[in-house]
Amino acid sequence: MFMLRNVSKYLFGDTSKETLLDLPQGQLYLVRPLSPKGYSELIFTDAAASIRRTGQDFQYQLVVQRAYEEGEEALNADDDEEALEKELGGDKDEKGFLLDQSLRLRCELREGGETVFAWRDLSGDPGDLFEFVCSPSTSGAETAQFMLVAQQCQYERKYHKSLTAATDQDLREFEFEDEEPIPSASPISSPRTLSPTSTSQSLAAPKSLNLVEAKPGAKRGDMAKKSAEDKASKAVVKKDEKATVAPPSRKAPKSREILAHQTAELHLFDFQSGTFVMQDSEVEATVSEIGDWNYWLQITGEKGDWLGQSIVEDINPVFNFEYLSFIFNHYPEDGAAYSWLLRFKDPSLLENFQEGLMQALWEHLNQTKWFKQKEVERDYILDSFKDLTMDDIREEEAKVEDEEEEEAEEEADEEDEEPAQREEDYDEDEDEDEALERDKDGNVNSQLAVGSKHDRSFVVRGSKIGVFKHTPNNQLEFSTNISKVQTPKGKLFSPKKVMLHEGDRNMVLQNADNPNSLYRMDLEYGKVVDEWKVHDDIPIDVFAPGLQKFAQMTDEKTFLGLSHNALYRVDPRLSGNKLVDAELKQYASKNAFSAAATTEQGYIAVASTKGDVRMFDRLGINAKTHIPALGDPILGLDVSADGRWVLATTRTYLLLIDSLQKSGKNEGKLGFEKSFAADAKPQPRRLALTPSHVAQFQHETDAPISFTPAKFNVDPEAAHTAGGETSIVSATGPFIVTWSLKKILQGRKDPYSIRRYGEQVKADDFRFGTDKNLIVALPNEVEAVKKSMLKRPTRESIAGMATPRRSSGRGTRGSYLGRSDIVNSPY
Repeated sequence: MFMLRNVSKYLFGDTSKETLLDLPQGQLYLVRPLSPKGYSELIFTDAAASIRRTGQDFQYQLVVQRAYEEGEEALNADDDEEALEKELGGDKDEKGFLLDQSLRLRCELREGGETVFAWRDLSGDPGDLFEFVCSPSTSGAETAQFMLVAQQCQYERKYHKSLTAATDQDLREFEFEDEEPIPSASPISSPRTLSPTSTSQSLAAPKSLNLVEAKPGAKRGDMAKKSAEDKASKAVVKKDEKATVAPPSRKAPKSREILAHQTAELHLFDFQSGTFVMQDSEVEATVSEIGDWNYWLQITGEKGDWLGQSIVEDINPVFNFEYLSFIFNHYPEDGAAYSWLLRFKDPSLLENFQEGLMQALWEHLNQTKWFKQKEVERDYILDSFKDLTMDDIREEEAKVEDEEEEEAEEEADEEDEEPAQREEDYDEDEDEDEALERDKDGNVNSQLAVGSKHDRSFVVRGSKIGVFKHTPNNQLEFSTNISKVQTPKGKLFSPKKVMLHEGDRNMVLQNADNPNSLYRMDLEYGKVVDEWKVHDDIPIDVFAPGLQKFAQMTDEKTFLGLSHNALYRVDPRLSGNKLVDAELKQYASKNAFSAAATTEQGYIAVASTKGDVRMFDRLGINAKTHIPALGDPILGLDVSADGRWVLATTRTYLLLIDSLQKSGKNEGKLGFEKSFAADAKPQPRRLALTPSHVAQFQHETDAPISFTPAKFNVDPEAAHTAGGETSIVSATGPFIVTWSLKKILQGRKDPYSIRRYGEQVKADDFRFGTDKNLIVALPNEVEAVKKSMLKRPTRESIAGMATPRRSSGRGTRGSYLGRSDIVNSPY
């Protein structure tokens, strides 16, 4: 009798990951017919294959698990197994694959009744296959059912709709009969050519099996009475893989003014091949004003309209003058996302089109005429949307460098790794209670504050705050819960914003119902002990560490405060109102300040919802430098410790600004210290996901790009060296994203890595003092994750299955806050 290990971490407490169908016994091989690494490797001697749901609609996994004799001790793998495990990645007892047609999953029935399932190893060399060889005891009806359910899952994933409308002909698209015969999986024999009409047959699936009927252990009914061999004898017509097809175009509204009109080639990004495919060799691209600060892009070919859409920030425009291309995203009425490319014949045509499109986008966002801006500011805006070329490093060198970095990070991770906690130490009954309780709680995790002094992270969930301890092996362990956040007068509230203060001994809290005050929580006792009235007439919309970037590590009492048009210092030691009048800078106009950050020397950067950034060397005076607005509201701001780099977050992209002056009378000075010359403002680096990745993101999640406030890694000890800020982290939807500062400065095309979760990422940050570890807050869980676990964005990594997580509050990988976590005692 066999048993499976680790199944609870996929199925426990989450019915969305239920098993639809399984093959209880077989062997898993990795076959490399063309590789010098060796022809074949036996991965699992005894295994079970299953098809499971994931946490995402229309997404399913093919999972193969190692099986053990009941009572068998788990032995440490030998060196060869460890090497193979490192190469394959993932759990050593389980391999999971997203059921996508790129796997080319197929099945053969061989002489002697042996049935083999095979699929591509997408991360391997060309020709590499995984093969699951079924036990002779597996019936033909079982394997036929398994194949049909796999095809149905692929259909749902590809078309993002239920299989109820799928016909037998539709499912034949996923039979892949044009593939070569499956080679023998035997590790001791040479590959041999198998005839599909004699020694091997394609195993067709029975008809009309609904996914919900294919439960483990369910009776097969009439399906079990049919012979799989009878089905295998039928000829099957193979349909070609369907390329991405453009949606119907919307009709252009009546135009008031034409801003740009040019001829170009039109290409559409194909999700199947991962390339741009030409749709029309000559189209007319027109940008027009349609009234009320709204603008329209229409593309028309000889045979009619290709697309029409409003010009908004979500189109994610990128202009590449090296390839004379404009790449953008298109959102038809059904909410899908497509990525298009217009290629122009010469730079002047692209430049003219860029000016018209950027004028339309800027005027839409700012509701102000483009030509009211100074010419140098218009040039600044146009430059920020250009795709930087790779001048310093070649693509091949970049790939080798990436691989070397990944290997170095993995080796460092292995050195730090501690033995994982056994599943037997994991109280499933207790966690089931917690899972049930958390579903009754209407609140979810919303904010994250990572400590700098005592290795603690704090997660806000409604009117509760969860406290997590960082373990020596860079994981998280639930510590306690502050169950009631309430004012000194006993009124319960949910903090809108929090900031650790005075060496992590206190936390400053903001109550949305009281905009002119803040509250101090004593973290030793876990309760709010003070209310600080800032000013009678000036609210506090934003607050940040005051005198320096690392003020939170010290006993510094004061901090920075902002209203929509004022910048000031807050000193809790003052009697009465806490605003320091001598350090107040108030503007007559509404500047809509939205974010602030400080350097180690106390220089201050302030951003606004208008999209501009101001740099101050101290409070109470005018800004030394004003960076013009691109138009998008800035939602978050960070500054490197030395003041060199300013990092702003908008909803759809990040903006990296170099404040160092490289010429002129102020050469060598920062924009915080001396003003830039009017014609020498720094060219910003616009950090956006590539339009094709944006389209894939939305294709997979049906959610628009919406970044969380981006942050640099923080390491005070390395702040004055080349090893200071090296990475940036943010998140959008279910993806955590990190950027390499080194790759950004090299001009790399996609200098970011990603990791996908099954739920939306609510908050994120680096662990204090390192860029190797991240803290990620999901709606009901908190996880510590190594940065090396993030992967380069590819079709597979973007579309990959949701990242599995443990849910135990006592587990080492992550925790969530449920009612049973609430502890009233001090911590």
